Amino acid sequence: MIISLIGMPGSGKSTVGRQLARRLQVPFFDSDHVIEARIDCPIRQFFERAGEERFRDVESEVIGELTQHAEGVISTGGGSVLRPLNRKYLHERSRVVYLKSTPEDLFRRLRHDRNRPLLQVEDPLARLRDLFVLRDPLYRETAHFTVETGRPSVATLVNMIVMQIELDAGGAPTA
Repeated sequence: MIISLIGMPGSGKSTVGRQLARRLQVPFFDSDHVIEARIDCPIRQFFERAGEERFRDVESEVIGELTQHAEGVISTGGGSVLRPLNRKYLHERSRVVYLKSTPEDLFRRLRHDRNRPLLQVEDPLARLRDLFVLRDPLYRETAHFTVETGRPSVATLVNMIVMQIELDAGGAPTA
């Protein structure tokens, strides 16, 4: 089974995904890292040079490929749900968990992060609020489950996801 984590930038997809994969003893795939290996440069640099549209093309290719694995945990980029094809691949080929965070929580986590192209603006909190309004409905449409990230520890979030997956699978045992 493939489990895909979606959510806003900074919601914990990579951190939680890595721990979830370790817990389930399956491979972990960070779509942003796969993209960077493919384009042979940091996403921010590619974004500036080639533009968001070209970046989204590469992202769609990568999501299409990653969702065809037999098992694993995929951490997606925050904007991966913007394309209908990505939402389709994720929803149909994996169990999708939306790590839902408020814009204010995200801002606290990301305010010093200079590696996120969409947040290099005058008012990052306003940008996060705008992104949330746009993307939250798409995350909810794509997800099978939603987990509020709030303040739980990574271990607690992993436990919550494992319980949801087990319930969904009818109590099938997991690692």
